[in-house]
Amino acid sequence: MASNQILTVSQMQAAEQALVDAGETVSTLMERAGAGAADWIWRVAAGRAVTILCGPGNNGGDGYVIARVLAARGLTVRVIAPFSPKTPAARAAREAWGGEPVETAKGGVFVDCLFGSGLARALDQVLETRLCELAAAHDLCVAVDVPSGIDCDSGEVLNDTLPIYDLTIALGAWKFAHWMMPAMQLMGERRLVDIGVAFDWDAAQLAERPVLSPPEADAHKYSRGLLAVVGGEMPGAGVLAASAAMRGGAGYVKLYAGAEPGLVPPDLVVVHDGLDELLADERIAALLVGPGLGRSEEARARLAFVLGCDLPTVCDADALHLLTADMLEGRLSPLIVTPHAGELDALGHTFGSVGLDRVEQVSDLAEALEAVVVAKGPDTMLGAPGTPVVVMPPASAWLSTAGTGDVLAGLIASRLAVGMDSPLGIALEGCWLHREAARLAGPAFSAGDLLDHIPDAYGVLL
Repeated sequence: MASNQILTVSQMQAAEQALVDAGETVSTLMERAGAGAADWIWRVAAGRAVTILCGPGNNGGDGYVIARVLAARGLTVRVIAPFSPKTPAARAAREAWGGEPVETAKGGVFVDCLFGSGLARALDQVLETRLCELAAAHDLCVAVDVPSGIDCDSGEVLNDTLPIYDLTIALGAWKFAHWMMPAMQLMGERRLVDIGVAFDWDAAQLAERPVLSPPEADAHKYSRGLLAVVGGEMPGAGVLAASAAMRGGAGYVKLYAGAEPGLVPPDLVVVHDGLDELLADERIAALLVGPGLGRSEEARARLAFVLGCDLPTVCDADALHLLTADMLEGRLSPLIVTPHAGELDALGHTFGSVGLDRVEQVSDLAEALEAVVVAKGPDTMLGAPGTPVVVMPPASAWLSTAGTGDVLAGLIASRLAVGMDSPLGIALEGCWLHREAARLAGPAFSAGDLLDHIPDAYGVLL
C-alpha cells in the first residue's frame, strides 16, 4: 500500500513531480499537506496556542498553511519567520495567511516547519540554539515532515543538540529517518498525511502486521514442521532458541547438543547422537544453526555440514562469523540470516559489502548470500534478493538484553519449519512475534521471561 512505502528524498521529489505533471501544482500539494498536518496539530493542541517556526522553503510554506487553517478554527497562532519565503508556493502561502510574524513566543504547542526532508546538512549554531530554546519554552513539540537537523535518508542526527518531539507528521510518505536510529528516537509519535503520492514498486516498505493461522484440524507434530536446532560449545543459547521455537508454531523441535546442555525443558527433545544421524531424518523441515555454536574449527565444520544438507536454514550468532561463500555453493533451499550490527559488519567484510549505508548493505548482502537478511536492532530491517527492504516498526527497548536474539532466531526458524509463507514473509512473522511478545512482557524482562509471552503474542496475530 502507498501508505506503507518509505521513500528516499529523491524518490519523494520524483513522486511530487509526477503529481505536478499530472495536473497538480506545488501550491495545491502544499494546501493538502498543510491542512492534513493542521488536523493533527489541532487535536494535540486541545485549545492551546500554537507557535510555528517557518523556514524559507516549502516546509515553511506548509507552516503558513497550518497557521491559516488553525487560526480559522479559532486557535491563537504565532508565526516566527527568521527567513523570507524563497519559493513561489511558500510566498503565496504566507500571503494567504496574512498575519505578521513575531520574534518569539512561549507556551502551548511548538511546530517545527524550519526545514523539510530535502536538507542534508546541520543547522548553523544560531538556528540550532533558537530551535532548542523555542522547543523548551512550549508544552508540546511537533515536527512537520521531519525534525530539522537530521538526514532523511540515513537517519543521521546532524546537530549535537536537537529537541525531542512529541509528534512528527510525515507528509506524503514515510522517510527512512522516521524509522531508523538515531533520528527516530527524536520523533515521538508518528503520523502520516496522504497527499496522493502513487505507489512505487521500488520503494522500501514499513512492515505490516501479519495474520497467522492456527494448525489444521487434522494436524500432527510432523505436519506442523520438525525443526532441528544445532547447538555447539555454549549449550544455553541453543536451549533458549529451541524453547522459543517450541512456542512459535513448529510441531516438533529437536536440539542437537554439541555439549551437555544441563537443565532443559522436559518437552524439548535433546539428541546426543552424531549430527549426520540427526540430519538423516527426512522429516526435518528446517534447521537453525548458530546460537551457542562457538567459533572453533569443529564449529566451522558443523556449520559447513548443516549448510551442505541444503534444507531451509536460519543462521544466527556465531554462524555469521564463520560463514563463507564456499559453504553456500550449490544450495537451493531458503536461507535466512539474522545479524545484529556487529555481525552485519562481519558479513559485510566476508562478502564484500563495505563502505555502504545500512539500507544498501542489507540489500547488497541479500543479493550476495541469496538469502533473507534480518538486520536486527532497535530499527530492524529486512532484505531479500530482488526486493526493496522492509523496515519493522520499533519494538520495546527492553529487548536490549542478552538472549533475546536467540529467541528471535528460534521464532524465525520455527516459522520456517511451518513453511506457510515466502522466506521474507516467514522472517517478518518471526519478527512480529518477537515484537508482540516484548510488548506483552512489559518492562525489565529477561530472555527467559520473554518466552512466556510468545503464546499470547501468537494469539494477537491470529
